[in-house]
Amino acid sequence: MSQPAANVPASGSGVPDLPVAFAAVEAAAGRIAGRVTRTPLLASPALTQLCGVPVHLKLETRQPVGAFKLRGAMNALLALDDAARRRGLVTASTGNHGRAVAYAAREAGVPAVVCMSALVPANKVEAVRALGAEVRIVGRSQDDAQVEVERLVNERGLTAIPPFDHAEVIAGQGTIGLEIVADLPDLAAVLVPLSGGGLAAGIALAVKTLRPNARIIGVSMEKGAAMAASLKAGHPVEVVEEETLADSLGGGIGLANRYSFPLCRALLDQVVLVTEDEIAAGIRHAATAEGETVEGAGAVGIAALRAGKVRPEGPTALILSGGNIDPDRHRRLVNGAPA
Repeated sequence: MSQPAANVPASGSGVPDLPVAFAAVEAAAGRIAGRVTRTPLLASPALTQLCGVPVHLKLETRQPVGAFKLRGAMNALLALDDAARRRGLVTASTGNHGRAVAYAAREAGVPAVVCMSALVPANKVEAVRALGAEVRIVGRSQDDAQVEVERLVNERGLTAIPPFDHAEVIAGQGTIGLEIVADLPDLAAVLVPLSGGGLAAGIALAVKTLRPNARIIGVSMEKGAAMAASLKAGHPVEVVEEETLADSLGGGIGLANRYSFPLCRALLDQVVLVTEDEIAAGIRHAATAEGETVEGAGAVGIAALRAGKVRPEGPTALILSGGNIDPDRHRRLVNGAPA
């Protein structure tokens, strides 16, 4: 399944009413420099041969927390005043954002609480605990975890750092787009894992401003893709959160979404959904052909290319968004276990 996003502009800088400005991405790049990793963009001979155009992999798996989320979390924390930091941080997460907030909080010497649902894999929960954050497991969805976040904000005065619908989080993720354009100036397309939309919104804002003709393609799983459903409906909608190999892409986008939904609606050129078997094949390809360990969410771009659901027409970048997959599950999938 694929669909165009509505109202795609000729240039991100030409849309006056976007809720996050390109200048915020530039500011984020300066703010987080030296605190996050400037990740490599490496050519993929296997995918280049498959697609007939140059394909490159943006290795956000190389961040200290194993996923891109550190960019947004670090930028949001550094943008806070001292009083807001001292009160402590709280967030809801499907795993990687919580790990990023915990890491950033530890670096800043402030406490953090991470609320997650029972669907979050155990390895991701333990990784958050290992960084010193307080973990709360609440309900069976990220929406349930968000209710606990709101309670803690109201009762304990903690400062919330949302996983995607937050201007500074989106600006931080947008720094990936700056790096891609710098490393691949003739960029024609970017395939971005699509969940709550913070990553896709930030990258689209940066890339569309600098390379207006580049296509931004969001890729999600067929099971419970909230942003894809919301873009199709024309407004944020609720979906049932389901177990999926792409667990980091689960959860809703929030019915009161202020930032990531309007940005994705304005700037994404296409949305593609992949099956569980296609995601598993993407994980196997990453391991065997690219030498990279990626989780399901990080493999969706590879899955879309291998399944022929995206046919790029020029130099293309794929975001390998995270590598925090349970080692036993990864080994089984690479050895051919069904999704």
